[in-house]
Formats: sequence, C-alpha cells, structure tokens
Amino acid sequence: MSHKAASDLEKVLASGLIIVTCNYEARRRGLYKLQLVREARKKCPDVIIVLGEDLTRFRNASKDNYNFLRSYTWSNKVERLGFDEVFMDVTDIINYNAELLNYNNLASSFFHLDRNDPTVGFSFDASQVFGHTFPVASTSSKATAVLATKPTCNDDEDLSLRLRLGSHLAQHLRHQLAEQKGYTCTVGISTNKLISKLVGNVNKPKGQTTLIPPYNPHPSDGESNVTKFVDDHDVGKIPGIGFKIAQKIRNHVLGRPAAFSAGLVYGPTKENVKVGDVRTLDGMGPELLGHLLAGVGVPKDLGEKVWGLINGVDDTEVAKAKEVPLQISIEDSYIRLDEIEQLKKKLKMLSGSLIKTMRLDLTSALDEDDMGMTSEGEDDAPAQVNSATAPRRWVAHPKTLRLSTRPRPPLNLDGTRSRAFNRISKSTNMPTFVFSFAHNVDVLANKLVEEAIVPLFRKLHPEKSGWNLSLVNLCATNMSLTASDGKDGAGRDIGRMFRRQEDVLKEWKIEDVDTAPSDDDANDQQTKEDGDGRIEDRVLQQHPLEHPPLGSEDLRAFAQESFQGDDAWDSDDEMQDAGDSCRICGAVMPPYAMLAHERFHDLPD
Repeated sequence: MSHKAASDLEKVLASGLIIVTCNYEARRRGLYKLQLVREARKKCPDVIIVLGEDLTRFRNASKDNYNFLRSYTWSNKVERLGFDEVFMDVTDIINYNAELLNYNNLASSFFHLDRNDPTVGFSFDASQVFGHTFPVASTSSKATAVLATKPTCNDDEDLSLRLRLGSHLAQHLRHQLAEQKGYTCTVGISTNKLISKLVGNVNKPKGQTTLIPPYNPHPSDGESNVTKFVDDHDVGKIPGIGFKIAQKIRNHVLGRPAAFSAGLVYGPTKENVKVGDVRTLDGMGPELLGHLLAGVGVPKDLGEKVWGLINGVDDTEVAKAKEVPLQISIEDSYIRLDEIEQLKKKLKMLSGSLIKTMRLDLTSALDEDDMGMTSEGEDDAPAQVNSATAPRRWVAHPKTLRLSTRPRPPLNLDGTRSRAFNRISKSTNMPTFVFSFAHNVDVLANKLVEEAIVPLFRKLHPEKSGWNLSLVNLCATNMSLTASDGKDGAGRDIGRMFRRQEDVLKEWKIEDVDTAPSDDDANDQQTKEDGDGRIEDRVLQQHPLEHPPLGSEDLRAFAQESFQGDDAWDSDDEMQDAGDSCRICGAVMPPYAMLAHERFHDLPD
C-alpha cells in the first residue's frame, strides 16, 4: 500500500465512516453492512478496507449483466434493484413450456428458449426441482411430483409444475452467466417479488432456492409454506417495511419502545420482533395496522399493504426494462457535516460520481454512420473505431437537478440523539454544460457545485441558522429522450437521417437508362440485369387513354385513371372494384360519384 493510500485509510478510520457492503468472508467474521469502520477494525483487525468512491467498474458490470439477463426474456419484464439484484418475470416462458410438456415422460423434457426456433433450449428433468427448496423436500416427496396427466383442477399441482420449470430456467441462466460473463449468483424462485427476494437469501452464496406449495392457507390452521417461511423473519427485514414502520409495529407488540443501537442513523435493532409474532397477535389485522401507522401524508391503504406483506402477498409487478433509467441518484451518509468548505468538498465528489454515471447510463457510442468514418480506398470499407475511445452521444437528457439533505436532530437533554429520516429537497433546471464532452469530469463537477448546487443548498440551509447533515443526495431526474429513431424519442435525428439516406433509399432508387422499353414490356415495370450484376429499373409507361381529352372534365378523368401495371393485382375482381367507367367519356370513378358526373354531361354547353 502506498503512503497516500495508507494516509487515506487512516482518515477513513478516524472520520467515522461506515461500511457500505462486505463480502461473505467478512460477514462470517461478524462484520455487517452500515457498520462503523472503526468498529469493524476492532472486531476484525485484519479486515481489508477498500475506498469505494469510484464505482465505475461495478456500474459497468451491473449494466452488462442486466442486459445479458434481459436478452433471455420474452416480455421484457426485467427490473434492476441496486447494482447486483434483478427481478425477472418469466411467466410467459413458463406457460409456453408447460403446454409443450409430455406428461408421460417428464424426466426427458426439453426447455424451449425461443418460440420461433424449437432447437434453442436445453434438456431437463421436469419431474424434479433443481436446487434447494423450502421446506426441504424429501426424496419421497420429489418422487410424487411425477404427473401422468396434465394438472387441470389441482392448483398446487399446477403451481408445483411451473415452479419446477422456473427452477430449471434459473439454473440455466446461472450457468450461462458464469460461463459467458464469469459471475456467480444466487436465485430465489417464487410467484412474487417479495418471496423471491427473501427465499433467495436462504442459500447464499452461489445457490438457488424454490419456495414450494402449498401457497394457500390451510383451512384448519390458516398456515401455508408462504406464512411458515415469512413468519421466521424479523419484521424489519421484510422488503417494503422500512425502519419507521417496523419500529411502530415493534413498539405495539412489545408494549413499550423497542431498544436499538445508539449512534448511527442506520444502527441495527437490538430487539427483534418476528413476523409470526405480529401476524398472530390478538386483534392484529389491516385495520389495526392502519391505525398504528396513520400520520400526516401516510397513504390510507398502508395498513392493508403492510398486512399483505407480512402474509407474503405482493401485487407489485416487475417493471419492464427501460432503455434509460427514470433517474440517477448519488448519495452519501455522514457522522457530522456542518462546515461549508467540507460540504463543498463532499458535493464535488458526489457531482463527479453523478456526471460519470450519467455518461455511462445516458450515452451510447457513435457508430460509423454518425461519425461518417469511411476510408477512401477502393473497397470504401469503414474505418475501425476503438470502442474504448470512440466519441459518444447522449440518448437522454435529465431536465432536473435535485439536491436533498437530511439534517441531524439536536442532542436531547440526556445526551442522546433522536433518529431522523425526513429529507428536504430543492430542484432546479439541469445546467446544459454538464452534457459537454469537451471538458473532463472534475472541471464540470466543480462548475456544477459552484453555479447550481451551492445556490440550492443556501435556499435549504441559510448559514445563519446553522446546520448539521447526516445525508446528502444529488439526483438527475425528469429524463427526456433525445432525437432518435425510436418511437419514444423526442424527435428524429435529422443529421443521422441525411447521413443514412443513401442506404435507406437505395431499395427504391430509380436509375435512368438509355435503352427505351420494348413494346412487349411497355405496360409493366421491368428489370434488367447488366453485366456487372446490377438491376436497372425501367420507368413505368402509362396506359394510353381510350378517348382523347376534350375538356376540363376529361382532364379530371385523366387524374382519376388508374395507372397500375397489369400484374399489380392478382384478382380481376379487385380491378373491377376500383370504380365504374362513364358511358359517355370513359372516365373512371367510384360508384357514388357517377350520378353527379352524369349530371355534369346533362348541363347545357
């Protein structure tokens, strides 16, 4: 370790910063997320602390893996959660493969990954679940999963079959991810996002777990494998139940305020209250939860939502994959942040990370058409472009820059400090200079802080009132897609259209030729192949009129004449349906116009 790196590490240990995340070996030794670095060092002296301000490599890997998994979906329902978690809705794939199974020989099944190509997929045993299960399935129970006929009326059998298919698809994706990208992963298989996330935590790392039926509560005791699984979790560990909600529920179950670790805002709770204790408490239900959690700005249906979560019910759908994120947010937490110069230093670090992330997630490399980069050689071959240094273009611009802070509450009389979770925010228009590639990130970050963020901050926290912050967040939001060829773009990229028009329009290009068409092919659009193998299009010759034009009405008839080739339609009936011919002048027009046309001939000269 260099002298500078060692010095930076000492600053980290002395500043009261926290561990953002830790690997499994560190967790095995008693370390955990959001722990003070100095406490982690005391508990595990040989811990290796890595400064993590630059997350570019992690973001690149996260985006790459996300796009890889997305390529395996049909519905495009793939939702990213943080850097390393992805929800996938594969219902359509499972339904398709369930219909193709041979229920007399499930052990020799084939999983189809492409509806249009029956050869794309893999062989598997549809009679068995792949990987771990909850509850742990015995050998005898697995054997009874083999079905001789397609399940029709038994919901548990049908669900069991689909979950087995899902477990084999998960295994295939894990194998492909490891083989092609070099990453291992853990998977949870169930029917909603809540249970999938929780059951995926059971066999970490590098494992997969399927929550098997029954999912519906049994009439006798109201229990199912879902409630058995969820009941063993602390109420604060349920996704969707935050610290404030969990603490109110703990206080009600215990009959007193639940104790928690002093110090950090994110400190762990000392007293655990399990979901089973909450769910089975006398009088507990959506009404009581709604009363306990009521407050200013609290949704009226919050009690029903939380009651559903502690019963394993989650109706939120997996969001469809988006080409660009809805927003990009960068934040950091602090033990004490109350000086303006210290604040500016932190803001510049956050701004630099925000701009780097915007360049990664909101830009794409220019292709050869955009750059007009072709060599002038005989073959007119495109020049090779280094993808690492290739110019880039913005595919979306965030219109809004938002600054959010969380002030730290003052000390209480007893020396303790209450926990605070409320943030305050101010927004402004995103300065256009942040989209410039002519300056490096540090220059743009400094300018962004001085010209946009500091003025926002002074509106939030006037200097005379004093302030002490526990969190600062910068967010680029209100995305607007730039000119593109897609339907979601704000407009078409005119420059790109002109650069590509030669290739786009060559299919309909008509070339002049010196040779006049012969009488045999005068009425048809003919093609002729020359010595170089090129196809020349001959100009379509119009049909001669049966009657010479005699006046303005005849000129109108000329405009109404159909000049399609003889082979334009395959059916004579369709040609006859094109219109009726006037018995006087021969003009062709729709039947509904013929009466008015005949009256025209009846007019005196």
